[in-house]
Amino acid sequence: MIAVLVIDMQNAYFEDPALGGQRDKLTAACNALINAVAGNGKALLVKTEHESDKSTWTLNMLDDDQGFIFRGSEQADFVPGLQTDGVPQLVKTRDSAFVGTDLLLRLRNWGVETIVLAGVSTHNCVAQTGADAFAHNIRVIYASEATGSEDTAAADATQSILSREYRQRVLPVAQIRELLSSPSAALPVTRIPR
Repeated sequence: MIAVLVIDMQNAYFEDPALGGQRDKLTAACNALINAVAGNGKALLVKTEHESDKSTWTLNMLDDDQGFIFRGSEQADFVPGLQTDGVPQLVKTRDSAFVGTDLLLRLRNWGVETIVLAGVSTHNCVAQTGADAFAHNIRVIYASEATGSEDTAAADATQSILSREYRQRVLPVAQIRELLSSPSAALPVTRIPR
């Protein structure tokens, strides 16, 4: 089983001009993946939310004494146009969707062996989730048009490392949709010589 995880497609992240210009394209690509799993997979919307009392803040937030993306705020809302109806959601407080959440349990309950990662930012939350998936023996595909970053050099370098070291693939949405349309489709494994 394949699951699509759409990570941090929230208003706060698109306040950055470098990501703001990518919002509509990324939203459309994420929606295409969500629609593609109907019947042959699962989708999960992952979002970051923090409490204003500092109890969930990261070290850099505590160091700067500045919180971000508080629960119930407009910043925490999903971006306009993202398909959310009927799609389960998961709230995280760290870059990786596995840290402090029940993500692994959900994936095991669904019988998921491979996750498709989409959303922002490629070199932070998306990559951290992918690295932790590897630690749990879950295969990862990054949806090339459905992931975005405010730092393309860091994103490219990070994905190159994850592809080489963890055999995690970066595929176009059209190819991922083909994989999702066939419940018996086997995920090709890439062996990269060392």
